[in-house]
Amino acid sequence: MDNKILLSLLGIAALSLAACGGAETTKPGVEDKSVGAEPSGVGAGAGVDGKALDAKGKADLLAKRRVYFAFDSSAVDEENRAIVEAHAAYLAANKNVKVVFEGHADERGTREYNLALGERRSQAVERMVKVLGLTADRIKNVSYGEEKPVAMDHNEAAWALNRRVEIIY
Repeated sequence: MDNKILLSLLGIAALSLAACGGAETTKPGVEDKSVGAEPSGVGAGAGVDGKALDAKGKADLLAKRRVYFAFDSSAVDEENRAIVEAHAAYLAANKNVKVVFEGHADERGTREYNLALGERRSQAVERMVKVLGLTADRIKNVSYGEEKPVAMDHNEAAWALNRRVEIIY
């Protein structure tokens, strides 16, 4: 795909997601070490600023399999957008690979609300990868709400880690 077209699509995706808006994202205070090895066959990609990423930059982004969200939000911020874009580029280059987006929420709110919030989060990531060229038949969304926390404490640091979408392929 031509870089100008890709950048235009990324701009449209950013505007679409910004319109879905939300509060400013709170970043988890703990580094995410739960990721698997880098997928093989990493395709060319661009960073959120439109500059080409080097191989190490792409590998670093692909090593991240979690997209984090602000409290009560399904908006993808700039840092996490780069992660989604890197995975979208990988998936576009590997047409036989399917992906599952697992949406999660922290423990605050009702079970039903958190299931719906997890679904909105997984759908936000799905919309981004579709704009970047993935087809619906390669994507599955699941929401676990608050049911599968990665951090068990009852504080902001733990809640920030639990507000996420897991990218699984």
